[in-house]
Amino acid sequence: MTHLPGSGTFTPSTATPQHRAAGPEVIRAVILTISDTRTATTDTSGQYLKNELQQAGHELVEYLIVKDDAVEIRAALTRLVHRADLILTSGGTGIAGRDVTIPVVESMLVKPIPGFGELFRMLSYQQVRGAAMLSRATGGLTRGALLFAMPGSLNAVQTAWESILKDELRHLVFEVLRQGQPGSASPPLPATMAGPAAAPAMPPTPAGTPPVHPAPAAPGLLSTHINQGASAGIGRHAGVIGSDPLVHGAAGLGRHAATGEHGALKDPSKDTVKDDPQR
Repeated sequence: MTHLPGSGTFTPSTATPQHRAAGPEVIRAVILTISDTRTATTDTSGQYLKNELQQAGHELVEYLIVKDDAVEIRAALTRLVHRADLILTSGGTGIAGRDVTIPVVESMLVKPIPGFGELFRMLSYQQVRGAAMLSRATGGLTRGALLFAMPGSLNAVQTAWESILKDELRHLVFEVLRQGQPGSASPPLPATMAGPAAAPAMPPTPAGTPPVHPAPAAPGLLSTHINQGASAGIGRHAGVIGSDPLVHGAAGLGRHAATGEHGALKDPSKDTVKDDPQR
């Protein structure tokens, strides 16, 4: 039992550790750095995430850098969501003219996880005070993977990874899989968490009657990655027009593309090179 100042006592949950333990040991991850200026050599945030994932025993499927361009970001994410269970992006979460990561990410989420951004800004406030509100860091579930968008600075990425994501990755994947997802091809995990049940015996087939095939058994416990069923369209919004990038506009700025909200993209030839977004 933990004693909390001013709030009596708090009994830790016993379910959360069980759910963490039930998650897959190895998670397939992608790192996407979004920057006009960084390279593989100068991308300290990307290299940090790469090392952390590998040290934790997860599989790094791909690491790449794209420009602060909504079309490039959307193209990369659209391809990557079907290759991994987890996508971590850094950069472009601020409010500068070229910061267009968040509108693209939000337009691809079918189940947002607002708590990620809330926790990140709460932790950032302790370090940078009111400047924490400048970050629009967000995350959630897309049609094929968990996706978390972080600021570009190394300090911000360290905060998000060490204080929020690192210890919850297995729990996140477990929660996505354990009851299945609406519109998903993957069935939920068995209630007993003991693997798939045996298929019921089929009655004898009368002569001249076409054979009846039993339904396929459920997949093994957490052996199916998120994208096996999620590519079919997870969540109640999966099939709606709003999920179509063509409807969002070529810039991929979500439902506000036609109104200019979120900031319209400028002619790159008129832009000056800026530093990567910090907090």
